[in-house]
Amino acid sequence: MPAQQKTLADAFHETLKDVLFAERQSVRGLAKAAKAAQAPELKEAFETHREESSGQIERLTRVFEIVGKPARGKTCEALQGLTAEMEEQLEEFQGSPAADAVLIAAAQAIEHYEIARYGTLKAWALQLGLEEAAELLGETLDEEKRTDELLTRLAEEISNAEAEAGEEVGEAGERKGSSRKASRPSGAESRIKASNSNGAKAPAGKRSEGKSSEGKQSEGRSSGGKPAGKSEGKSAGAARAGAQGGAKSGKARS
Repeated sequence: MPAQQKTLADAFHETLKDVLFAERQSVRGLAKAAKAAQAPELKEAFETHREESSGQIERLTRVFEIVGKPARGKTCEALQGLTAEMEEQLEEFQGSPAADAVLIAAAQAIEHYEIARYGTLKAWALQLGLEEAAELLGETLDEEKRTDELLTRLAEEISNAEAEAGEEVGEAGERKGSSRKASRPSGAESRIKASNSNGAKAPAGKRSEGKSSEGKQSEGRSSGGKPAGKSEGKSAGAARAGAQGGAKSGKARS
């Protein structure tokens, strides 16, 4: 006997079980996320959505009643993988500046999965003529979209705050570096100052050398240099001329 062919109603029921399991997992995951979040706004967002998820489980239970099926979940491997990834990242980035950003990214991955699932269930409910079920699923879909938008806004605010903090740290470092440079001259400035200092001493040395050379010249004049010899020769010649003149005058008188 051939197997009975599956219908859209079967797919709707199987997906309902998948989403019910996902929501129950999400309630536990959101509790951990709220505890790990550092920013108060992010912590509040996770706590609020955790309460919403509890209400979403109640809506799903009503949808099961509408289709006449028991509210039983089915293991969702996709959601398990996303939840495990979130827990792993929480351990790796716990206490770091990037912890909230990583947490938001992991939470949004789960939100996007749920948005896709609820969108599909709503569309199928309308095709199956389950208007009440479609309305209930639509309410949950809207909540999931609002949560995703809120997480996106918080991610941008947290990124901007971290960027501003980084700029302030950078500016403080630049100011500190500038003050050090101002208080301590560079190597070029030190060489220039040393050169100016040596240049200022050089003229004094030259002046002392000049004075010593002048002293040598005066010593030369006093110890029989050429200028002194000429003056002595003139004095001796004058004395001889005077003696000769005196002798001639004496002869004339005699």
